[in-house]
Amino acid sequence: MAPRKKLKGLVAATITPMTPDGKINLPVIHQYVDYLVNEQNVTNVFVNGTTGEGLSLSIQERKQLAEEWMCQGKDKLDHVIIHVGALNLPECQELARHAAAIGADGIAVIAPFFFKPTNKDELIAFLQKVASEAPEVPFYYYHIPPLTGVKIRVEELLDGIKAQIPTFQGVKFSDTDLLDLAQCIHKNETGEFEFLYGVDEQLLGALAVGANGAVGSTYNYLGRQTNLMLQAFAKPDFALAQQYQFLTGEFLNFVIKLGFGVAQTKAVMTAVSGIPMGPPRLPLVAASSEFIIKAKAKLDSIVWPNGD
Repeated sequence: MAPRKKLKGLVAATITPMTPDGKINLPVIHQYVDYLVNEQNVTNVFVNGTTGEGLSLSIQERKQLAEEWMCQGKDKLDHVIIHVGALNLPECQELARHAAAIGADGIAVIAPFFFKPTNKDELIAFLQKVASEAPEVPFYYYHIPPLTGVKIRVEELLDGIKAQIPTFQGVKFSDTDLLDLAQCIHKNETGEFEFLYGVDEQLLGALAVGANGAVGSTYNYLGRQTNLMLQAFAKPDFALAQQYQFLTGEFLNFVIKLGFGVAQTKAVMTAVSGIPMGPPRLPLVAASSEFIIKAKAKLDSIVWPNGD
């Protein structure tokens, strides 16, 4: 594999814009890329993941979205990571080949969650079959046990994984188990792997144990503030970093109590950015007007340390 720029910092888990009748809205991606780069200072994206409703899209739709992000992100984005996970191996492999063909900077795979792997060997066997279809593309395991129910610890998974998956580059770690994350980073003494944290409201804790960066939905509209938190942490100015994390948590705590998921994330992004993200795809239903009003008011009421 050719030398590559290390993936670190913030990665926006992209939303899939949809028209009112539920079709993917590809023309919006151009505006979306410019908004992330110019307004949020976010230059890495994770496409077709949970926030992007990837598993609710057809294979063709996922390919079209991947192609559009690659096209519009050319010379603007640093990394476009394509999630290629699905419930069956052939579709994962097809999506992996497609991502490689369009020049994706990485691919990621969620564990299959209907017929589940029950141990490390079963999971690695599945991941290897996908990764081998894109032999020049960095490979990330997307660990999200709250949704998959696959609770195989990543620390255990890492042992010997490079021998079986030579392109293995790291993990999108979307779990609250910071002990598991810390043990992974402790084992990663050479810094060979990247650990990108996926629980936005706990990012500061993950940084403290050595996470390289983060993949999350809030970085679509709070990327600028979260980048300032990363800068404060790096200084180090832990008190300032805490302020940013506490305020992000204040917002998320508020909206979680109202009911917060992908549909509500789309509504918040539309309200903040002005880019029409549209409705979610069934079985998800659109956020209520009451939610949108309350969430926007709460976000507007927050006074960030940088004066926003």
